[in-house]
Amino acid sequence: MPIPELNLSLGLTDNDGSVFYAGSGEGKVIVRTDSALRQHTITITISEQQVGSVFLKTHFKGAEIPAEIEVPTYQMIVTDDKTNERELYKVTRDTYFYKQQSVKKGVWSFLGLKFLAPKNFLFENIPFEPLKEEIEAFDISKYRKLNQDELTYTFQKEEQNIQIFAGDINSLAIEKGTSYFVIVDEKKGQRFIGDILYREKFLKLTPKVKLHIIKRKQVSKAMEANKRGGTDRLIYI
Repeated sequence: MPIPELNLSLGLTDNDGSVFYAGSGEGKVIVRTDSALRQHTITITISEQQVGSVFLKTHFKGAEIPAEIEVPTYQMIVTDDKTNERELYKVTRDTYFYKQQSVKKGVWSFLGLKFLAPKNFLFENIPFEPLKEEIEAFDISKYRKLNQDELTYTFQKEEQNIQIFAGDINSLAIEKGTSYFVIVDEKKGQRFIGDILYREKFLKLTPKVKLHIIKRKQVSKAMEANKRGGTDRLIYI
């Protein structure tokens, strides 16, 4: 005789005497499971394959500093071990902070008319990159935060802060000391957010979320941008 399987999907309570009571007269989800009591995994893989670029705000107030700079994007793959549905996204892997400006060498600077010479703007890159392994894996399940139209996973590797951001890229306030993976899609991050929430709902038992980051062969140390924010030169380690 087979052992009967549990068939629980959502546990709720409005009883203020319960230890699971959420307060304010609202029930709270206390358990999510499927009949086999199996916890599934959503896998996010950030690859080393460059697939374009995007302009991100610099959030600097200097009169001549570009309002936006060009940042390369890489392919990111999202899947799970139940549906096996595979979705592709673009994500940044470099976090550039303004450092200084300089004058391009040319005829104007040679003639002593530096105020007419075009300027370069140097941005220092503070990325997160696997140091030893070709692929580094993280369990980021408990770091998920959904706030209005933004979804973030913010965690640490030793002393380095790391954030995966999905939302309106123009609303992201870059903080020095944090390396960002900014997800870029045609709906201001909403396609990725909807994808994750759909998988979480379909998998029933709150899934694990595994992040895999593939090491790049080359990582820029800094970038020189022109006054329009376009990339003039990448400086490598």
